[in-house]
Amino acid sequence: MRISFLLIILFFSYTLNGQNTTYTPPVKIPMLLSGSFAELRSNHFHSGIDIKTQGVTGLPVFSVADGYISRIVVSPTGFGRALYIDHPNGTTSVYGHLKSFRKDIEDYIQKIQYAEQSFRVDVSVPQNTFPLKQGNEIAQSGNTGSSGGPHLHFEIRNTETEEPLNPLKYNFPITDNTAPKIFSLLAAPLDELSHVNYQNKKSTFPIVFYDGKYHLKGNPTIPVYGNVGFAVQANDYFDNSWNKCGVYSVELIVDDEVWFAWQFDKFSFDETRYINSFIDYEEYVNIRKRYQKTWKDPGNRLPVYSFEKNNGIFDFRDNAGHSVKMILKDIYGNTSVLEFKVNSIFREIPVSEKPFAKIFAYDKKNVWETQNLKINIPEGALYTDLNFRYNTSTAGADFFSELHILHKNTVPLQKNAELNIKTFGITVPLESKALFVSVDTLTGKYYAAGGEYKNGWVTGEIRNFGNYAVAVDTVAPKIVPLSIKSKNALTEENRIRFKISDDLAGMEKYEGFIDGKWALFEYDPRIDQIVHYFDAERVELGKRHDFLLKVTDYKNNTATYKATFWK
Repeated sequence: MRISFLLIILFFSYTLNGQNTTYTPPVKIPMLLSGSFAELRSNHFHSGIDIKTQGVTGLPVFSVADGYISRIVVSPTGFGRALYIDHPNGTTSVYGHLKSFRKDIEDYIQKIQYAEQSFRVDVSVPQNTFPLKQGNEIAQSGNTGSSGGPHLHFEIRNTETEEPLNPLKYNFPITDNTAPKIFSLLAAPLDELSHVNYQNKKSTFPIVFYDGKYHLKGNPTIPVYGNVGFAVQANDYFDNSWNKCGVYSVELIVDDEVWFAWQFDKFSFDETRYINSFIDYEEYVNIRKRYQKTWKDPGNRLPVYSFEKNNGIFDFRDNAGHSVKMILKDIYGNTSVLEFKVNSIFREIPVSEKPFAKIFAYDKKNVWETQNLKINIPEGALYTDLNFRYNTSTAGADFFSELHILHKNTVPLQKNAELNIKTFGITVPLESKALFVSVDTLTGKYYAAGGEYKNGWVTGEIRNFGNYAVAVDTVAPKIVPLSIKSKNALTEENRIRFKISDDLAGMEKYEGFIDGKWALFEYDPRIDQIVHYFDAERVELGKRHDFLLKVTDYKNNTATYKATFWK
């Protein structure tokens, strides 16, 4: 009986991991990749793989296994047009940036868009609506949403937890004999008494390759002291593609002893913003290079770390030499090795005594309050303790508050912080138009950062430190017709297009009406365009039509465009 129970447990574990299903490719062209699982992106890890579509859109896309469509998403951002297919083995496959769905799926979702009067929809689909067999065509590849060029974004997820799983573990026909490439090493002193190269600041070292391994250029031995961490700038590549992809695993070895390791088999969307602790965020902000750390901040909850000794931090206080090795691998076992040496050498260095306002603990709620500002930072928003710095200056004529300098933008936040700024000189008609702006003091430009007016203050949530003030937005969005002339003559046969934009608060909604009935306009924010394709089933053709377009921003400023045209 016990043996039978164990067999049942093993079976369900086997099923959930998807290993009893052979997935077929979602495209019938060679699977060349331009993006890999857990590749480093802005504020998130890439949750799937990007499959090249030969530089074009419109290639057929197929279900990789039996199942049914469980979710359909249409969005101007993110995955754009996307399909989700649930499979019997407990996984869900995801297909993103699609140009169009199969006609019956397209008709289904368009009815919902008209019923909800929204281009953006996210629909859970009843199980028996679209059953699929492996290899059934489901869509055409595209370039929709936040896509930088034609490709198919593809994922495999755990259906129950929605965690993305590494698709490259499922034997898709991908050729990869190319090892990761290493470009630079970063060594960082991790407290005020530690140093690298006799300085209490980070140092970077260029890398060269010879004798089958990577080495520091010129082969220097790095003088270090105290608590020091290492990070590496590296990318992986696939055969027949020079797109920069993510490394699968890294192992840090000090004096032949494994000290730290991480590996990307899965993660959750709740954890993906921890990328800002996984990399050296300050280096990324300052020089746009992502150094992947082999140490772990105390507030980092990312579960990809497969081995940790002292959180990857080595305490060099023994006045001895040490050998350090980093082993980088892709999921196919292609391996690159970086070797270098350090010397533990004590030297007294000047201790920086930069003034700060308060110590913020990473594992507590933190509050900073003045007469004109209050910021609440929740527990878990910081990755390490922070010597918080704060200052103010006089804001320019465009602003209705002081300029508040909240530490610096090189320190990331995992969670939103609540911000309250006291306003000056806002009259009653302007109260509803007030908002936070993030100010670039070098260029003078400023950008909307949300917030609402309440009793003399603007309050809202921010996700980054930086320079903040209060401004008002009283300017309506702009509407520029692209395919209608003089408000009465169409210049394109099957569609009507507009360029819409807003200078500050951002567009909240747009609505188009033909003869008083809501009309579906697709929105592409990358080019600020909306487009409506004429549909004989919804618009009576061969007559003159009244047209109205309304565009409203987040401060309720509205622009309208009216026209009368023959179609």
